[in-house]
This record gives sequence, structure tokens and C-alpha cells, in this order.
Amino acid sequence: MPFNMHNLVVSNRNGIMEEFKKIGVDTTGGAVMSPKALHRLIKIYDLAPRQANIIKQEMLGKGADAAIARGTVDSSVEKTDVLLMGTEKQYREVIKKLRMQPFQLAVLADRLEELINNLGGRPPRELTCRDKKLPLGERTLVMGILNVTPDSFSDGGRHNNIDAALAWARHLVDDGADIIDLGGESTRPGYTPVSVEEELDRVIPVLEVLVREISVPISIDTTKALVARRALEVGAHIINDQWALRADRDMASVVAEYQVPLVLMHNRHNTAYRDLMGDMVQFLRESIAMAEQAGIARENIIIDPGIGLGKTAEQNLEILRRLRELDCLGLPVMLGTSRKSMIGKVLDLPFDRRVEGTGATVALGIANGADIVRVHDVKEMVRVTRMTDAVVR
Repeated sequence: MPFNMHNLVVSNRNGIMEEFKKIGVDTTGGAVMSPKALHRLIKIYDLAPRQANIIKQEMLGKGADAAIARGTVDSSVEKTDVLLMGTEKQYREVIKKLRMQPFQLAVLADRLEELINNLGGRPPRELTCRDKKLPLGERTLVMGILNVTPDSFSDGGRHNNIDAALAWARHLVDDGADIIDLGGESTRPGYTPVSVEEELDRVIPVLEVLVREISVPISIDTTKALVARRALEVGAHIINDQWALRADRDMASVVAEYQVPLVLMHNRHNTAYRDLMGDMVQFLRESIAMAEQAGIARENIIIDPGIGLGKTAEQNLEILRRLRELDCLGLPVMLGTSRKSMIGKVLDLPFDRRVEGTGATVALGIANGADIVRVHDVKEMVRVTRMTDAVVR
């Protein structure tokens, strides 16, 4: 009789424990074995040969391994990236040994332990948005886009008066939006920057009505600290910064003062990456550090890979494939792919005919760890999120 077997795709401890339960493994034994089943690939950048050689020997000593550049052993290279390969159990044993080593490897051990812990998953919790709360991790949240700009690539000029904006916000909420993202400056390719005064004139009158009339949290999409401050004075609940505190150095202190959730989006002025995901993680780590140094609580930080901003279409697709790599930061992920040009390039369709393409990216994003999706077509994407959540959550 032939043997029946297949591979299991399990990425977290809960999944492994469920498989142990099916077999009938003792609970205590399962807890001991589960770290042995979690295999992780972890990349570390720019180590000196003496650091890399010690790490490789410690990994080999625990039955794991580390890939390093040729020339590392004899220090004929100045630095090397290192690709670690091992189980969670092996990593935790190596971490103990690295804490006893010189050359700042104890510091590296702390960072490695934090990363391993983050890969264990983000437990469901509430996101406090002033007087409103949102469930994070139980289901995917949908952020509906409300642009009050004359030049937005998708809906420029349609909602740039108070009555039209309020009507559209109500429509989005009726369709299932959990958050309304209000923006007063377009970021489409070739956009013209606007002054603080003009952005305030566009956003604040609408916001004053929304906070009174709309039941869900209102996010303000801005890179300007003065706009953020005025919006928070009026009653905004979330700040969505497309430059991750880099465009206006006063933004961090403003958000810290009001202790509201903050979205940090990856962005840059060119597409010349050394390592796409590695560069993105480093950028986000730096912005997270800026936020925490200013007094912003870590539980208030959300990260966004910035699809369509400082990336080619091919790079955007790669980010979607590798979105799980942002799990190393241990923070909720927001994804904004709605009607983006990469969809137009793949399907050869104009912006107003990209709903199916958007749905595909939303489903894949959720499967790869997105907690919030920012979209134009709320009704359709709410259906996509509910179906995808039924599969993956």
C-alpha cells in the first residue's frame, strides 16, 4: 500500500500546535517541539568579517547555518551580508551565545531576539483613536479614500466642496468603511505641491463637518505638521504621513502631543534600491525610532510599504509578493494599492476600470499580512476583505 504524505505550509506557532492537536500530541510536548518546526531565513546587512565569522560558527554549532560572502573567513572583504538559516529553537540558543561575544554582537543579539519574537505574530488588539476604537487583527479594516483636491489621479474635483465630500463620506461608511482618509494634496505622478494655507482651506472646513456627522474615525492624509495640528485640534483621529516624518520634522512632536495613531509610509525620490525590502525595512526602522524618540507610543504606529511611491511597477509587484517580510517590525501594516498605475500597466486599463485588479492585490495583501487596506471602491473591497479573511484569519 503506498504511503500518503505531503508538505505542510505553516508560518506560526498556532498553525503548528493545530497540527500537533490533529495527531494527538501531548500539549506539553507540543510546546517544546513547536520552536523546532518554525524555520526562519533572516538577512543581516553590512557585517564586518569578524562579526560574520563568529555568527557562522555559532549557527553551525547549533545545527543551523549562515551564508556569507567569499573572502569573509580571511577578511579579504571589508564587509558582508549574512543569510541566517535555522529554526526558532536554534536561533534562541545562538542568541544566548552571541550575548557573550565582543564586537557589538550582544546588541545584535537583542535585535535578533526582537525580530524572532515579532515573527510570532501580532495578537488581536484595539487601536485607540481618541474617542473611537478599532479592532486590529480580528478582521481586515477598510479605509475609504476621500480626496478634496482638484487634481487627484482618480477622483480629482468630484468631492472638493463640503456637501459633496459629506455625501461621499456617508456613502463610504454605508458601504462598510471603517475609516475615512481625508486628503487635501494629490500625490499622483507629476503633482503640484500646495501650500499649508491652501491645504488647510481644502481640508479643515470638510473635517469640521465630518467629525460631527460621520461615525467612524477620520484620518488626515498630510505631510505637514501645521495641517496635522489644526486637524487634530478640530477632532481628527489618525494622521497618515506619506513621508514617514521625513517631510516635516515637527510632525512627530505634533502627533506625540495628541497621542493618536500614526501611519508611516515608505517613500523616496528615486527607484535605485540596493536591496528593495532591506532598504524599506531600514527606512521604516529609522522613522519608527524618530516617532518613539518624540514620545509616540509604539502601539500607535502603523506602517505602509508605499505602493506606487518611489517604486517601479515591477518593484511594487515584488513588494506584494514579499509583504510578509515586514512582519519583522512587529507593527500593523496598511496597504494602498487601489487603482494604482501598476494595475493599469498589468491589465492595460484606465484608473476607473481597475476594480478587479485592485481586488486581486487586496486579497493577496491580506493573505500576506495586511491589517488595513486603503481603497476607493469600498463596497467591492469590503466583500473582498470578508472573503479573504474567512480564508486566512
